[in-house]
Amino acid sequence: MKLSIIIPVYNEEKTISKVIDAVLRIKFKIPTELIVVDDGSTDDTVKQIDRKKVKLIVHGKNKGKGAAVRTGIDSATGDYIIIQDADLEYDPKFIVTLLDYVLDNKAKVVYGTRLKRMPHLGKEESKPRFLLHYFGNRSLSLVTSVFYGQWLTDMETCYKLFPKKALNGITLKSRRFDFEPEITAKLIKKGYKILEVPIETKPRGYDEGKKLNTFKDGSMALFTLIKYRFVD
Repeated sequence: MKLSIIIPVYNEEKTISKVIDAVLRIKFKIPTELIVVDDGSTDDTVKQIDRKKVKLIVHGKNKGKGAAVRTGIDSATGDYIIIQDADLEYDPKFIVTLLDYVLDNKAKVVYGTRLKRMPHLGKEESKPRFLLHYFGNRSLSLVTSVFYGQWLTDMETCYKLFPKKALNGITLKSRRFDFEPEITAKLIKKGYKILEVPIETKPRGYDEGKKLNTFKDGSMALFTLIKYRFVD
């Protein structure tokens, strides 16, 4: 078995080198490949990646996170795939945690949930914007649970571990952050049961480069969930 780790990146010159190093330091139980897809960065991101021993694919122009992930999936040679964000929110050590459930034959699709808990009002969710993210993500996950018949707490999580063969016959169309609801909807419709495993993250602020737009991307995610409930 082989694991493909895909890192979509756009203008993350300050963090991408640290993220790649963190992934490469992990001692995985199976062979891995690290695929970094630069989505048309205009800063020194590519220069930082060029110094690393990874497979680098460069988009000539910015196409969106979903498009970058799809490019990475098309180039993946692993039996399993997981996405790693290019900032420092997600600690790659949790990839090992998720992978253990697959290696122990306890699940075929594993999500790392950040939200199987109450809001951290004394920590990151003490700020209104991040509290809004918390309830927005929980609401989208509730919609997913109701529409697709599987209880999820964090549909929007970056850490989605799934077999590449699960995508056989599936056409992914998302270009932005609608990748998360699209792949979730299509995996469930194909009959896969999603196991959620708690993980911890260190959310960054908008002043640090966070790109998610709560209302725009949240509305797109909701529309995507509803759309793929009735169409392929």
